Amino acid sequence: MATPAELAAMRRAISLAALGLGTTSPNPPVGCVILDRHGVVVGEGFHERKGEAHAEAHALAMAGDRARGGTAVVTLEPCNHFGRTPPCRKLLIEVGIARCVIAVIDPTSREEGGAARLRAAGVDVEVGVLADEAELVLGPWLRALRTGRPFVSWASLAEVEGGRSSLPDPLLVEVRASFDAVLAEDGQVFEGVPGGHGPGMVELDGLADGGSPADLLASLHRAGVRSAVLNYSETKAASFLAAGLVDQVLVYLPARPAGGGGLGFGPEEFIPALYELRDVRKTNGFVILRAERA
Repeated sequence: MATPAELAAMRRAISLAALGLGTTSPNPPVGCVILDRHGVVVGEGFHERKGEAHAEAHALAMAGDRARGGTAVVTLEPCNHFGRTPPCRKLLIEVGIARCVIAVIDPTSREEGGAARLRAAGVDVEVGVLADEAELVLGPWLRALRTGRPFVSWASLAEVEGGRSSLPDPLLVEVRASFDAVLAEDGQVFEGVPGGHGPGMVELDGLADGGSPADLLASLHRAGVRSAVLNYSETKAASFLAAGLVDQVLVYLPARPAGGGGLGFGPEEFIPALYELRDVRKTNGFVILRAERA
């Protein structure tokens, strides 16, 4: 059973993994923390983009010799294949890691998987630690694997007079950084983090918001996109909603006009049917509702 120090390290690894949102695709966002043999944090890291070092490699580089006999706490099963970088399970074995704590098993593992290879090398492996929490970051990538299309979020601004419009640029800035691609009201498609992906990893040149929603999302998936935000008005988002292609809804509710003393409308007015409210938070004069398809 994971120790309190390992649980704390996993939550730190999950937070680190989130730093890779919007830049790792088509790879997953992963975080790793290394504990020495006494349970003290000696290294940490996250995967930023495909073609560069994985989370485990960054964390091991920071830990150095202190990793020997210690524990690797990682949000996703260490990879088991040679690609642009060496297998992470190989790195962990070579430095002498004694234990590996994993949140989620990688459904893309080659052969028997990194966890099995670690066990075969004598490493104590525990799987499923805080998996639900890790999927808060890994969820969109995992869903894209299952569906063959990007995880889709519709972001909109609730209008005081009714209806929803696309977000203005100042609000879009804080949303787009967590997504691979933005689909704009005018039909443009562009990276959530401009230039954030490695060369050739996400190819959006020539892609535009045209054709059916399903065809567009399939094209985005082939281009390397695993998460996308629709910055659409209510009218433009309707075809995606009707086709069941919106996984998450983000609604920005502005403060009520002066003298109103609060919101000028009920949040329930802006959650589509078949969606359940998951989170409510306040930022910069707005209340943000997050709802997921039930």
